[in-house]
Amino acid sequence: MLLCEHPHVYTLGARADLANVLVPPESVGAQLVRASRGGDVTYHGPGQLVGYPILNVPGKRGGGMADTVGYVCTVEQVVIDALKALGLQDVGRLKEYPGVWVEPESENPRKIAAIGVRLDRGRSMHGFALNVNPQMDMFTHIVPCGIADKPVTSLASEGIDVDMATVRAAIIEAAANVWQTTIELQSITERKGGDEDLSPFSRGLGAGEIVRTASDHGPSLRLRGRLAEAGVASEVAITDRKPDWMRANVKLKGRALEVKKTVRQLGLVTVCEEAGCPNLSECWADGTATFMINGERCTRACGFCLVDTRKPEPLQADEPLRVAEAVEKMGVRFAVVTTVARDDLFDEGAGAMAETVRAIRQRVPGTQVEVLISDCRGNPDALDAIFDSRPDVLNHNIETVARLQRAVRPSAGYARSLAVLSRARKADLVTKSGLVVGMGETDEEIEATLADLAGVGVSIVTIGQYLRPTSHHLPVHRWVTPEQFDHYRRVGESYGIRHVESSPLTRSSYHARQAADASATQNAADAG
Repeated sequence: MLLCEHPHVYTLGARADLANVLVPPESVGAQLVRASRGGDVTYHGPGQLVGYPILNVPGKRGGGMADTVGYVCTVEQVVIDALKALGLQDVGRLKEYPGVWVEPESENPRKIAAIGVRLDRGRSMHGFALNVNPQMDMFTHIVPCGIADKPVTSLASEGIDVDMATVRAAIIEAAANVWQTTIELQSITERKGGDEDLSPFSRGLGAGEIVRTASDHGPSLRLRGRLAEAGVASEVAITDRKPDWMRANVKLKGRALEVKKTVRQLGLVTVCEEAGCPNLSECWADGTATFMINGERCTRACGFCLVDTRKPEPLQADEPLRVAEAVEKMGVRFAVVTTVARDDLFDEGAGAMAETVRAIRQRVPGTQVEVLISDCRGNPDALDAIFDSRPDVLNHNIETVARLQRAVRPSAGYARSLAVLSRARKADLVTKSGLVVGMGETDEEIEATLADLAGVGVSIVTIGQYLRPTSHHLPVHRWVTPEQFDHYRRVGESYGIRHVESSPLTRSSYHARQAADASATQNAADAG
């Protein structure tokens, strides 16, 4: 269940009457957005708790089509129970009008919570909007829910002075009781400021500010502030010796040097080098490498990543063909292609990714291809372009737990990443994701994230220890032991994830072919 506050916005349901929008939304500082939920027009804004429960809704009497009316009643009951726990007792339902009402049996019923849902293949979408202490005059610019003769109210208007955190807690407890489940709260700190808060940083200094004096080293005040907001207060000193299990042997000789030579001759970039991967010599000796396309400069400013973040250069039209040539010369059977984020491009760089997949398939038929993509900012056309190229594995890394998203990757989001993976799974692709641990998360949060990944149908997950690329990147919060990594593997597989590659030195493409084969073998066994 996603709980949030929206900026000022009016939303139109699937059957909404536009005449119920009384003024141009932009004239009062709001947007107008069409939604696929039921119901008419409503308002969302600061001071209003919006909840999106995501549930499998049972059919009527245990079978057939999902019971929409029954589900709406349970959503109403969650809000009713929460309001009563908060001290507002005379609340309930009003016949013929979905939602939750104050004094529903009186001559002056007042709507305090709107309900608007949609069911897609038995899965719930949209949800409720509970007025805690919003700007009430925003409701005067519409006919709320198309009901002209009944007013809207809020907890504050009814004399209940309570903060949003307390309301969230009441909703969570009520939801757990009504739906007979356990809800673990994962808080995501809201982003403050505009696009300037996401300004990229230079490669040389990583995620920090410019060094002005000899002692002016370490992450920027902004980055440390984000960590503090997320509750991360301790770190491993950068001078501390790494544990023995974090030491990788580098042996660049033989086959590894051949791979390096091929990559250089064709003017290609590998994420193996750009991200400082500890498994480079092992993978290159095995004749595999992860090609990074769309240039070597990323438009994102992730606090854990070494990839260059200066202004990106134009794409090279022949890059897909050069990658395909490298795959052929290296003789690999399983090619991994990743990309920097290219938020500056109209298609997010998706077209070049799709072209690369097709080029490899055409030049080396039978070669399996895994793509590791950005979230494409949720652009459905960009994502569909990649999905339509039909990679054998679609990988998108969620990277960390919900609480740390803003500190770790401020230009991305936990919910958006889950949505990308869900959309890929719905396109009938084998989906994969990865976590980097040791940045301030707890074991319980890792397990919750694995549950979320399993819930959207992810088949393969990689989990590895975070290693700090430079002193200006996020500090290491803890060293996770091999025993803990093995525990994560068992938990993930118990949730139904086909293959979990979990060890201190695991990275996104580590044992990629073996993971894909293991997942396919498990799928075949289940089908049999």
